[in-house]
Amino acid sequence: MIEVGTPHKRNLLFIVLSGIFITNAVLAELVGVKLFSLEKTFNLDWSPVHLFDATPLGFNFTAGVVLWPVVFITTDIINEYFGHKGVRMISIIAACLISYAFFMLFIVTKLAPSDYWLSLYATTPQGTPFNINDAFTLIFTQSLSIIAASLIAFLVGQLVDVYIFQKIKNYTGDKHIWLRATGSTLVSQLIDSFVVLFLAFYLFKDPAHRWSWPFLLSVGLLNYCYKFIAAVVLTPVLYGVHVVIDRYLEIKK
Repeated sequence: MIEVGTPHKRNLLFIVLSGIFITNAVLAELVGVKLFSLEKTFNLDWSPVHLFDATPLGFNFTAGVVLWPVVFITTDIINEYFGHKGVRMISIIAACLISYAFFMLFIVTKLAPSDYWLSLYATTPQGTPFNINDAFTLIFTQSLSIIAASLIAFLVGQLVDVYIFQKIKNYTGDKHIWLRATGSTLVSQLIDSFVVLFLAFYLFKDPAHRWSWPFLLSVGLLNYCYKFIAAVVLTPVLYGVHVVIDRYLEIKK
């Protein structure tokens, strides 16, 4: 933890970083219901991946992966300037707010829809009959098992990230930001990638609908590869953010 800068500047910095962290964590959970194809997004041919003798997989991810890299970077920055206690506190707050968001979404999906609202969107632009209330409910209501698994994986991943980050920093000091930031992210997301899938699609599922172990490992490894690449690619961004914050806090190195 870096004890530099006026209390006002440090407090403002913590508020801004916390806001970025919480906003992206909540949004990642909300948009995670959508699955997208990486190949189709960039107009590429389908590239089936064969892993563990499972069904060939394309590069399909939840929309949440677009936002999680921001959470990774923010976690490391908060850890760097405010220590493990700061990350733990904001992670718990984020988990509580995510739970609150899903609870409120559950409540609003139970409200009776207005006839005017239903008639306003009674058809799609192509003229196909459409029930916007059903769509609203499907989008914002997820399986309780997935929500629970996601929250558990989020907290476990964050706590592991904090622990690894601090262990590496104890050896490197203020040097090698890339090592502690990337190293902690790679270890924590390895755990997170498999914990959420194991809980949501195996442990919390009835036996008839459980994913097979080969399929679960394949999806988990594919998602982790994406997070691995994202962590490495975003390392220069992390250094850039550090430069901006050091100037703001008037840290001279």
